[in-house]
Amino acid sequence: MKKSDVLDLIKYHYESKETEFRNQSIAIARNFDKHGDTQLAQYIMGMLSQSDRLAPQIENTSEYLTPAKLDIGPLPLPLPIMNDLKGIINAVNHNIGINKFLFVGAPGTGKTESVKQVTRLIGKELLVVDFSHLVDSKLGQTVKNLAALFNEINHLPFKQNYIILFDEIDSIVLDRVNQNDLREMGRVTSAFLKELDRLSPEIILIATTNLFENLDKAVTRRFDAIIDFDRYSDDDKVEVAVVILTELLKQFKNVARDLKLFKKIIYSSGTIPNPGDLRNLIRTSLAFSDPTDPHDYQKRLLRSLHNGRNLSISKLSKLGFTVREIEILTGISKSSVSRELSED
Repeated sequence: MKKSDVLDLIKYHYESKETEFRNQSIAIARNFDKHGDTQLAQYIMGMLSQSDRLAPQIENTSEYLTPAKLDIGPLPLPLPIMNDLKGIINAVNHNIGINKFLFVGAPGTGKTESVKQVTRLIGKELLVVDFSHLVDSKLGQTVKNLAALFNEINHLPFKQNYIILFDEIDSIVLDRVNQNDLREMGRVTSAFLKELDRLSPEIILIATTNLFENLDKAVTRRFDAIIDFDRYSDDDKVEVAVVILTELLKQFKNVARDLKLFKKIIYSSGTIPNPGDLRNLIRTSLAFSDPTDPHDYQKRLLRSLHNGRNLSISKLSKLGFTVREIEILTGISKSSVSRELSED
């Protein structure tokens, strides 16, 4: 390492050039590693990985791997799923070669967000496989790209600092015995199996899928643990909705915070959407709400959960809403609501 490297590092710090500072720090760490001082190199990279401001990143020249921004917001999950994620963190920290995990479940159940949270809690960087560059229509090219991808993964500097995410892995590993499967995709699946067996034990790999039943069984057997995200009860979903609402309400003023009514609205839908869909519905209802009406987002959310329909007073009553709550949701006075219900 040259004196100029240290001077540049100091200059980048005082000039608040974060990207240059980070890259120079990584270059210095690599230089220490190259000359045999691996412990100091790892210490520098560890400091970078623990800092939100200076998270280590690979040089953005990879064709197949893209660094992902890690979310720091709340991620409410059912207790069984939370316990499984804690188990993954423990397994990684034990460093005994348990390094391949598969997250399965319907869209919107929190699989990808959970990967980000696990990555953040372990203090690593997340690299996401870009399938748009990996999959190629030319015969045999996808297999070649897959080999190039895993070669890059296995030769990452400081492998222990990364988690690799194959999001929606069903894009490339279908069931080879399925009669509808294309012969080329069968070859891709076989190539993936071969590369997975060669994966460096220092690399943590997590894959997600919405189509677990369609995956080749030989692929699923290669993973050390499979985490099922389809374990939300209705009560779990409502509690998740409350956490989402509480977080989003911090951005709004003059908005009603009636959680009892909010919960009733969510329960009224019959089939409660998964958390990802709930987040979108709640966020949109708040964003579109009339700032002069504190309850407008509740009205909008109710309509969205019932396919855009305005529910009648009778229907709202049957769903368990009180006269006061029906007044809020319809704008009809309590006396008129009571009179209509008595006539029914």
